[in-house]
Order: sequence, then structure tokens, then C-alpha cells
Amino acid sequence: MQAVGMIAEFNPLHNGHVYALAEARRRAKADVVVVAMSGNFVQRGEPAILDKWARAKAALQCGADLVIELPVFDAVQAAPQFATGGVAIMQALGVTRLAFGTEAADVDYQAAAEKLQAAKLDEAGFQDCTQTYATQLNQQYRAATGLDLAQPNLLLGMSYAQANLRLHAGLKLLAIPRVGVKHDAEHAQAQFASASHLRELIATGQSVADWMPQASLASLDSPHYTWAQLFPYLKYRLLTASLAELEQISGMSEGLQYRLSQQIAEAGSFEAFMSAIKSKRYTYARLRRLCLNVVLNLTQAQVDAAQQNRFLHVLGFTKAGQAYLHQVKKSVGLPLIVKPTAAQLTPKGLMATQQQADNLITFLGAPDQNYGRVPYRFD
Repeated sequence: MQAVGMIAEFNPLHNGHVYALAEARRRAKADVVVVAMSGNFVQRGEPAILDKWARAKAALQCGADLVIELPVFDAVQAAPQFATGGVAIMQALGVTRLAFGTEAADVDYQAAAEKLQAAKLDEAGFQDCTQTYATQLNQQYRAATGLDLAQPNLLLGMSYAQANLRLHAGLKLLAIPRVGVKHDAEHAQAQFASASHLRELIATGQSVADWMPQASLASLDSPHYTWAQLFPYLKYRLLTASLAELEQISGMSEGLQYRLSQQIAEAGSFEAFMSAIKSKRYTYARLRRLCLNVVLNLTQAQVDAAQQNRFLHVLGFTKAGQAYLHQVKKSVGLPLIVKPTAAQLTPKGLMATQQQADNLITFLGAPDQNYGRVPYRFD
């Protein structure tokens, strides 16, 4: 059986995702579509609107065959590390092709990544405090390749290509033209709407039926999660943790712990807090990721260790996906977890960091996200 991979969040899964899943299968002439899907927390630095099980179930009903969790220590990261985590999953499962949506499908991403590798960018030299790290990085990317990577999906495509080189994964990249609206567009077009626009509509109780498949619409009956629910936890952590403790949090640098501690007392909402700590040096996404790591109490040491001990947590499969797992199980390059054991979820277990993060969703009223859970099967 031949597999094509996709790295996704499905936050929530919409018609554009359904198109991409079908197009990936068609272009790759694949028997199965393997998805590495972010768990309960996403790259924007916030909880996914629905838990990982609801989103995995919808994905299986809409074209995916095997859904593997992209763990929190890779999912809540900037594009390069996010891509590395997803590509590592594909490599471990013997996937040979990786499909992704982009506004620039005509770009040879692998060739551009090779140019970047040859250019040997000096990221340590980004000292302009009037610009974000991302802006300075894009300037060097553009100088080396001629490409403007300001568009999110273009940057992700390049990050996938770079991870492919770095890990020697040997994936063939399939760039699928994005249909309908652009990433993060604040409007809908025909049957397509961006995930960010759909989240806004869902938050305000408006109908999203025109832009989401029925399986995904059904999942909206599950509880929803937002920063509004997490903010009290963030405020408590910042008011009670010492500066030394905060300094150890993943992503904390350049004295940001002082800025966060100084501004939290008077902040009445997460939005107000973001406005208070924002500067030209840091993007909102980076600050949200940092705040999420504070809430989850994820230290840089924990994240570094977890990234050296990855695993494959199976969230669901179709009959074809299960057959593919059986085909590759003897050669899988990472520990395969179908039903997490109590030992794997302990503070010293393989899934310790993931369980630590998922406990927060449980505190918000969700069922336990790992212990006793088995993959969804959709035939």
C-alpha cells in the first residue's frame, strides 16, 4: 500500500480540508492518506476549538485513513519545529509523499530549501529590535531564494522542505493549490471559508453549515475551548510563579518573564493582556505560544527532552489505515502507541509532557484525553 501524508490542525475541519485530502490522494495515487494532526493545542498558541478526538473522528469521515497526534511539544511551535515534528512522523511511518495546501503551488519548495541550506543564514544576527524575528528571517529567505515567505502556507511549505532535508526523510512534496479564500481570510467565498473565520462565527453562535462538511458540523456538539477559559489559569500562574521559575518556561527569552509579570495584574482579559505585552519585536503568535507554555508549565528542558523521544499516538483509522499500520509496524521508526498505558502517562513516562498538557483540557470538563482511550475506527 502506498501512503501520502498531510500535516494539519483541522481547527475546525472545513470544506477546504476535504478538498485537500481528496486532492492529495488523487495526485499521489495513494491507497491511504496519513495525517499528523495537532492535538489539543495548536500552532497559534491556543487550545484547539474541539478536542483531538472529535477532530480526528471528523477527519476519518472526510477522507483521512490514519490520524496520528502531533504532540504538544511540536504542535505549539514556530513553523520550523512544527514542520520537523510532522515530517518525523511521516518518516517513521514510511510515508513517501507529503501534500500540503499553499497559495503558491508552482514553487519548487525542495529546490528553494536547498538554496537556503547553501546560503547558511545567520539567524543569530537578527538584532533589529524594531522588527519581529519572523520579519528578519523572511528578509534573509527572500534574499536567498527570491520568495516572499510572509504568507503562512508558503512559509509552512518551505519549512516542510527544510525538515525533509534536515531529517533525510526523502519525501516527495506535493503542493496543492489552495482553493477559495486565503489562509486567515476574514470572509467566506462560495463553499469555502478559512478556519480562523469559522472559529469567529462559531464563537458568536452563527451558522457555519455552508462551509463545513456534515461530519465536522456534527463534532461541534462537543465542548469548545478558547483562551477565555484559560486566562484565569494564566493569571494565577504569572501571579504566583517566581521569575526564576518563569525563566525556565519553553520560549521564554530576552527577559520576557519580567514583562509578563509586570503586566498581568491589571489585565482583565487575555486580549487586554496581549495588547499590553505586544511589541514590534514579537508576533502575537509567539506571545500566545509563550503564554500557553506558561499555563501548561512546559519548561524548555521538558520540550527539548520530549523532542528527542517522539512517539506515534494513534487517534484513529479506517480499515485501509489499519491495514497500512499492520504493513509497516515492523519497520516503524518510533514507539507506536495505540492505547496509552498508565506507565506511559506517568511523570517519567513516554507521554508525560503530552499528558501534562492534556490535563488542562480535562480540568475544563473534557473526559481524560489519553488514559483508557482507544483509536476511533471508521469503516
